[in-house]
Amino acid sequence: MNFDDLVTALEPPPNRAGRANGAHEHHLYEGAVMVAFAMHLLRSEETMHVRIHPDGEHGKRFDFSGWLERRGFRKLSALGSTAYGGEYRNSIGQVITVNPKSGLGDVVADTSRATISVECKGGIINTRHPGQVSRLYKGLCETVGMLMATPASGRQVACVPLTEGTMRLAKRLAPRCALAGIEIALVGSRGEVVDVRA
Repeated sequence: MNFDDLVTALEPPPNRAGRANGAHEHHLYEGAVMVAFAMHLLRSEETMHVRIHPDGEHGKRFDFSGWLERRGFRKLSALGSTAYGGEYRNSIGQVITVNPKSGLGDVVADTSRATISVECKGGIINTRHPGQVSRLYKGLCETVGMLMATPASGRQVACVPLTEGTMRLAKRLAPRCALAGIEIALVGSRGEVVDVRA
């Protein structure tokens, strides 16, 4: 399943002009990474319910309600004080709960085998700007660090945007992450998920 509305194309600020591949920067916001991975879990795991826990900043940058509704998920109930918080269900009974509460894992699903807890980060996926490239690297390191600091009984996944740089770093990190029980997944611009194995 490919999604054509995960990336937000924006004019670069003056200090980053000419540093993107193309005229615009392609932002794959953290909220977009969250919903792409949630959909991946619904397709690939034995689960009908995935929980997403965005914070307020994620909701300002990414339209959770609109995106889910375009995928056939109808909002059935509200949750929290935001317009997008609530339970969404599609015609085959799959449920995505968007709960704007931090500290619960960015994306969580209970399967017949284990609970899957995912930490996500976003970034600009077509940039050559050193600061933004560094931010992508730091995002992967930060997700791994958050998972290492959080005790979990199930599967743990660090998930960031797919770029040449994050793929190189993920391949270097994967063997050591595997020893700690942490998986690495990269999300492409159309929602494709690449698992990086040790």
